[in-house]
Amino acid sequence: MRTNENEMGLKKIMDMTRLISVAVLLMHFYDSCYVFFQEKGWTHAVSNKILDNIHRTGLFNAFHKAKFIALGFLSLSLLGVKAKKGEEFNYRLAIAYLITGLTLYFISGLLFWLQASNTIIALFYMIVTTMGFIFILTGGTLLFRIIKKKLSGDVFNTVNETFPQEERKLENKYSVNIPTRYKLKNKERNGWINIINGFRGGVLLMGLPGSGKTLVAKEILKQQIAKGYALFIHDFKYPDLTKVAYNHFLRNKHRYKVAPEFHILNFEDIQERCNPLLPGSINSITDAASASRAILLGLNQEWIDQQGDFWVESSISFITALIWFLRIYQDGKYCTLPHVIELAQTPLDKLFTILMAEPTLEVIATPFVRAYQEDAGKQLIGQISGAAISLGTLASEKLYYVLSGNDFTMEINDPKKPQIVCIANNPQVSNVYCAVISLYLNTLQKLLKEQEQQPCGILLEEFANITWHSADKFLSICRSFLVNVTLVIQDASQLILHYGEKQANVILSMVGNIISGQVTGDSAKSLSERFGKIMQDRQSLTINSSDTSLNKSKQLDYAIPQSTISSLSAGEVVGMVADNPDQRIPQKMFHAQIQHDFNALKKEEAEYKPLPKEHVDKKNIRETFLRIKREAKAIVEDEMDRIMNTPGLAGMVVRK
Repeated sequence: MRTNENEMGLKKIMDMTRLISVAVLLMHFYDSCYVFFQEKGWTHAVSNKILDNIHRTGLFNAFHKAKFIALGFLSLSLLGVKAKKGEEFNYRLAIAYLITGLTLYFISGLLFWLQASNTIIALFYMIVTTMGFIFILTGGTLLFRIIKKKLSGDVFNTVNETFPQEERKLENKYSVNIPTRYKLKNKERNGWINIINGFRGGVLLMGLPGSGKTLVAKEILKQQIAKGYALFIHDFKYPDLTKVAYNHFLRNKHRYKVAPEFHILNFEDIQERCNPLLPGSINSITDAASASRAILLGLNQEWIDQQGDFWVESSISFITALIWFLRIYQDGKYCTLPHVIELAQTPLDKLFTILMAEPTLEVIATPFVRAYQEDAGKQLIGQISGAAISLGTLASEKLYYVLSGNDFTMEINDPKKPQIVCIANNPQVSNVYCAVISLYLNTLQKLLKEQEQQPCGILLEEFANITWHSADKFLSICRSFLVNVTLVIQDASQLILHYGEKQANVILSMVGNIISGQVTGDSAKSLSERFGKIMQDRQSLTINSSDTSLNKSKQLDYAIPQSTISSLSAGEVVGMVADNPDQRIPQKMFHAQIQHDFNALKKEEAEYKPLPKEHVDKKNIRETFLRIKREAKAIVEDEMDRIMNTPGLAGMVVRK
């Protein structure tokens, strides 16, 4: 044990050992330079007798024997050096002193071969040997003052932040498996991201531009098609994802129990048509209200945080009434969004008369009629102008053509007729198209079949731009429909901006599988907290005047810190996956580099077949646009004639 008495005793022993070393060296000088001392008269009978006795011991039998003994005692004395240690001392300086000292210490014997007087030889020999002795002492002291145990050179604590990851490829009939390469301590190992249950809240794919999330989205798409998924794909940068989906559909359609249909909805380069207000998806006025909310919130994303406000709810109620009227009029023959847009432009007296004449719409229409009759013009305009003006942005010939047809429906996961539907978007006008896509999603979730036969995937690139107002509710039940929802966003702040903080936080919290590339700020912080902490090694160095201590400890710290997530390289991802009760994944968390074979990908893309093209005559598009306008006017005129000529309804004509 270290006590003051022990340390003082050790110091005395070391001092005594060093003193013996010096004494042996002095006796060597007296013996080897005896002639010099005799000439100077520095000898004595007593010293001569002592020297004779020492000779009998054999100490001076060889010239260097005494020097070796002195050097040995000096080395022993250095073992107990307790001088202040420090990291500024280095081995090079210490070794330089030692080599110089040993050289001088042992080659000094060559001086006896010089042709000079005994005095000069003796003086030079003792001086050179003493200098060598001092250099050895200095170098040895420095050597023992150097800190033997350096702290870890891992400046960014990278090694401590590594942890075991899943190295098995765990598959089932619905899984997506992505190969990775990760580090565990100082070794690189192969791993797998096993999304074996994408139905538990879906998959959140997040990362800033250039982080590599598109490649991951394509890999998910390929594997889902290979496993027979029906798909709904929002292709924000058309035809990026559509081309991948089409070519893998051609390769794998034989894997489906029933060969799927492939459809492309393009609002600019028109190919096919689909009515998002399909009468079969609107079975009650509640469904009409849901569709109205989807389209208006998509056109006015700032309304998301204002839901419940009078003006917002009034606009939604107004469009709800129009949709439900068209749904029940002639059994939904004209129930399309273009007809709703045209009907909204009808003069208010005629429009309110038609709505009041329908018993199921009387409750909704009455507040508007009262405002109209009581000259509350500003209030009424505020109630309906937001809706009418917003819908007016969709009044284009191409949109009317696409939204009014029925080439296929959104019933994509029908086991008897699975479909792969790709919706093209254009970043330059995404604010318009995303509103329509939101309506398609609203229809899709109503038409999905709850079954265990046909798995379905919904891949939404740039999800934050799509206002899917019931996304949080759907994520909670998508497992029942065997639907894997993959949400691709750049950053959580983007989702909060478009969906509002409350709904965005619900969506982010409900997702069961997360794959994230580089993100910053609160996104990185929330991910780090979600991943939790692991046990990490810690070291501390303490230096005082007499000793140096290196302490090692273990403590819990974030497995993947915020700073690490903020500085991920392209293709490097972090995340967590969900498992099944019968297929456990002990290591759900990962931090790895995704392994892409870029040469194989380039070769594969070079062999892709072009997307199918269907020419639609511009004249036909124009005629459809004008026909819808005529039909909307005809509906108003026919209904007004019916009301005016029907006893009991004529009194319901709205007038100021």
